Amino acid sequence: MTAEAVDKSEDNVIEVENLSVTFPGRGGGVARAVDGVNLSVRRGEIVALVGESGCGKTTLARTILGLEKPADGEVRFNREPLSYSGRALKKYRNNVQLVLQDPTGALNPRHSVYEAVAEGPRTHGMDDEPGRVSRALSQAGMRPPERFFLRYPHELSGGQRQRVVIAGALALEPQVIIADEPVSSLDASVRGEILALMLKLREDLGLTLLVVTHDLGLAWNIADRIVVMYLGRVVEEGPTEEVLSNPQHPYTKALLSVVPEMEQVEPIVLTGEAPDPTKIPSGCRFHPRCQAVKNGEAEKAGILELCKTQSPSILPPDATQHVSACHLVK
Repeated sequence: MTAEAVDKSEDNVIEVENLSVTFPGRGGGVARAVDGVNLSVRRGEIVALVGESGCGKTTLARTILGLEKPADGEVRFNREPLSYSGRALKKYRNNVQLVLQDPTGALNPRHSVYEAVAEGPRTHGMDDEPGRVSRALSQAGMRPPERFFLRYPHELSGGQRQRVVIAGALALEPQVIIADEPVSSLDASVRGEILALMLKLREDLGLTLLVVTHDLGLAWNIADRIVVMYLGRVVEEGPTEEVLSNPQHPYTKALLSVVPEMEQVEPIVLTGEAPDPTKIPSGCRFHPRCQAVKNGEAEKAGILELCKTQSPSILPPDATQHVSACHLVK
């Protein structure tokens, strides 16, 4: 490893190496929800983890949070392997917090805003509870915070409820926030406000964010780097501008083609659903749906047999360059 690589790795707050997560399949067999993933998130960075429903991105996020235990590989926080003892996980979740996509479901309807935000600091035995709640609500854009203390979720707008959920995470003063589809349930008029809030939190607090989303348009607006997953594996990653202006993997091209801002691009309609993770296809796992296979591009390039029989190499960790796991990419 070069000195430059060592220096860059020291900036990583989250590292995932050769991670695999499996579940029993419904009809027998083993579902490989995450299948050999390498991922790094540098301090102060916003990374968007994108892909269709069922691609493994939420399972990967849950495993990074310690909510799922990997079958293989490891998660590291500040270069230390994640420990799964109760005490270690409690300390870890003080530093790495989750923001869920449905604020209505995330908030107890019987708890006031104050109680909702205070829950985390109480669980972790932190001091200055009123001050923490006030600061967190202010940081989340709920000002003056005291005005919202005694309100209940049904008295708030969708955007305000999401801000309360974010405040609940901020009250613990974490280093990292993992946001799972943070604006998918919000009106279009509110989405921009929440995305702007996330950018401001990164600027003001130095937060690191991993944003899980199916929406490349959202990633375009907020992320420094994009990681694209398909059927449990990373198929492309790199700086946002490079990935979205010059996508290399056919799957990324298909996702990008249906982003509303890309009206000049002809939509690519993928045939069928993503395969069952208990029956991952041989060769490139995307080849049964790949437009390059269907339109003859792969055959013309002389790689059709490779696509059907040889799996592309797993992408390495800490890929600071734009890389893709595709036989078409030389």
